[in-house]
Amino acid sequence: MKKTALAALLLSIVLSFVSCKNSDAVISGKLIGVSVDKIYLEQSTPAGEKMIDSVALANDGSYRFALKNVAQTPTIYHLVCRNERIPLLVKGGDDIVLNSLGSVLANYTVSGSRESELLHEFNKGYVEGVRTLQQKAVEYGQADEQTKPEIARSYNATYLQIKRDQISFIIANKHTLAAVYVLYQRLAGEMNLVDALTDLTYYRTVADAVEESYPESPYLIKLCNDVARMEAQTSLLQSIKERDYPEIEAFDIYGDKQQLSSLAGQVILVDFWSAELGNSNALNADLKEIYARYADKGFQVFQVSLDTMKATWIKAVQEQDLPWISVCDFCGEKSPIVGNYNVRSLPTNYLIDRDGKIVGRNLYSKALETELDKLL
Repeated sequence: MKKTALAALLLSIVLSFVSCKNSDAVISGKLIGVSVDKIYLEQSTPAGEKMIDSVALANDGSYRFALKNVAQTPTIYHLVCRNERIPLLVKGGDDIVLNSLGSVLANYTVSGSRESELLHEFNKGYVEGVRTLQQKAVEYGQADEQTKPEIARSYNATYLQIKRDQISFIIANKHTLAAVYVLYQRLAGEMNLVDALTDLTYYRTVADAVEESYPESPYLIKLCNDVARMEAQTSLLQSIKERDYPEIEAFDIYGDKQQLSSLAGQVILVDFWSAELGNSNALNADLKEIYARYADKGFQVFQVSLDTMKATWIKAVQEQDLPWISVCDFCGEKSPIVGNYNVRSLPTNYLIDRDGKIVGRNLYSKALETELDKLL
């Protein structure tokens, strides 16, 4: 009796150990209303993306991916359907079911993986917000001059809401790898989540939390490396804030050399943008309204384009009838101006007071007006 009980106990322990170390995973489901023959599975590692498998959809839209040797720490995969990429966090032993009706990215549901469910929770609002921004950009291009300001304000409000929701998700789920994934998501033209200094706070927060929950994750190594890089970059930004602003010297659309220092003694907004991104109409329209109200009080805009195509930039400046100094050196992200001001995303701006001190950054709409009221 004792031998039988001991054998049963040992068998139970062995089965439990094998179960805990299961390295297989399955991703399956149905994609209904999708006019494709094949879908693909892509693995995302800190080194880059790698296509690992493809399957044909059955007549009823069903599919199944069987994965071997999957790590126990969740790994980022993308289910790729045409040009839509659905993120999943998969670990050994997962049996994930992903279904959709119509557009996969907009309408999918997922179960069988808590981290993947969190990504779906974020993606649902994020994808909808991006589509709203795209729609408003189209509306702006087709609108008359009377309705454009309202569309511009609506565009900016949507943009800010997307960023608020993204940051809220990151903070609420900081201990998850889903938060790491969301931390790196960017809207068109963005190089940063917010700006260099603010981003560093969020990156550190997530890195510290994930180090406790997933200390062996390769994504943590990349995150920590990025934190170290950002710390080095912020030292440059701090040096900028501790001294007078760096000089900018570049040519306007007429080929005349313009210097930022020529506006000394006034309140100056140094605004970085790009006509090539396609969202400049809405952003500049909002700034034009503010400029019209404050220009006669001593407010000036010195706008620096990071475009690389001269014709695109000149056409945008002329069509938008920009009333301030607008310059470009056509070096894009490699411009020395970008390095001097540590520009990591577009749009980015710096506000300089009458004494030549940088007193604010990334101020838009009401936030910019509030600071101008104080300074002027």
